[in-house]
Amino acid sequence: MYTGENKYTGDGRLIKRLLSKFKQWNFSSSRLILLSFLFLILVGSLLLMLPISSRERIFTPFPDALFTAASASCVTGLVVRDTATYWSLFGKLVILAMIQIGGLGTMTLAILFVKLSGRRIGLKGRATMQSAISAPHVGGIVKLTSFIVKVTIVVESAGACLMMPVFIKEFGRWKGFAVSFFHSISAFCNAGFDLMGERQPFSSMTAFQDNWTVNLTLTALILIGGIGFLTWDDIRNYRLRLRFYSTQSKIILSASVFLIGLPFLYFFFTEFRTLPSGERFLSSLFHAVTPRTAGFNTADFTEFSDGGIAVTIILMLIGGAPGSTAGGMKITTVSVMMISMMSVFFREKEAAAFHRRISSDVLRSANAVFWLDVILFAVGSLSICHLEGVPLRAAMFESASAVATVGLTLGITPQLGLLSKLMLTVMMFFGRVGGLTLIFAAVAPKKRGNAKYPADTVTVG
Repeated sequence: MYTGENKYTGDGRLIKRLLSKFKQWNFSSSRLILLSFLFLILVGSLLLMLPISSRERIFTPFPDALFTAASASCVTGLVVRDTATYWSLFGKLVILAMIQIGGLGTMTLAILFVKLSGRRIGLKGRATMQSAISAPHVGGIVKLTSFIVKVTIVVESAGACLMMPVFIKEFGRWKGFAVSFFHSISAFCNAGFDLMGERQPFSSMTAFQDNWTVNLTLTALILIGGIGFLTWDDIRNYRLRLRFYSTQSKIILSASVFLIGLPFLYFFFTEFRTLPSGERFLSSLFHAVTPRTAGFNTADFTEFSDGGIAVTIILMLIGGAPGSTAGGMKITTVSVMMISMMSVFFREKEAAAFHRRISSDVLRSANAVFWLDVILFAVGSLSICHLEGVPLRAAMFESASAVATVGLTLGITPQLGLLSKLMLTVMMFFGRVGGLTLIFAAVAPKKRGNAKYPADTVTVG
């Protein structure tokens, strides 16, 4: 007997239930950031697979397209195909777009587009933006987003103009113009992608090791992009009145001086001591800056000593500032852990910096981020070493470069097997969105924590 239902009724009810569950899912800020990067990588992968994206007009295998899209979106710079010689103009534009979006953050540009459309940005959108750029509060977040975009345009344009005379002389007018903007965006976003492969595949900036204009411009772009959006805001508001800067900006700037000065001296007196004085200075400065976390190089890392490789790995893992275009476990994470360590050494009751106490929540987060990145780095290093049969130092270098979204390599990336490439892809994704963001997106907060458990003493040290 006919009941008014058909064979699709069950399917319809299932779809309705799925949609109902989808609407009920709590899209927290962490989940929105996570999904936005996944969407960017997926779209980029599909575009790079198309024949129009390659010079030879052939389909690019999905693993290679996925790896490249993840590297560009996560502003890393590791590549399995030479950017200059393999990809077409369309493919390079896709890569450049992913670098720019990934560098500023997908949520930054989303908030900007909503603002330009004239629509009101709700509290949830502001909270997501706050999480995306590591802002301390929601107030003024939309104005800060506009400021970030304006500074980005000005700095990238200035960097391109400074390098233009060199690259126009090298490549001709129009190509030199394009190459200048590509490298300016790549450097500012700490991406490390380059178009120098036509000279020699995977050569990065080695042809310009003695060029003052290119070296100093790229160095400045990397540093500006890597100090963080909130530090820009302090510089805008207070200029040189450093005492008014936030504690975070003070830690970032003081630690940056330390992390540039010491590696510079090390490289100057060890790795580059045989070079002429000017080239020696440039190379030492450039390689003290680029591991955190730009991915360019003007010297061949395969010729570095074990000490030079170790210093570079440490710099890669530390990375840049939170809420910046750089990756790594972040300067503030390492600084907070060092401050905590010193407070124990000097028998101080609490960790403090610049006459400000550092809360226990910050210390716990820093500890979690540090060990999460270290464990990911160790697992990746040992796995690649075992799977590929490469020396441990090469595997460690590659893993640190991926998890810290740097892009430097000892030349083994294109020869890696599928499983190793997938591992590096996951590590790049972890490194860009942040380990805590991934964990917070996956784990729901507990209604009742362990704050009521009785305390006990555990001996350490």
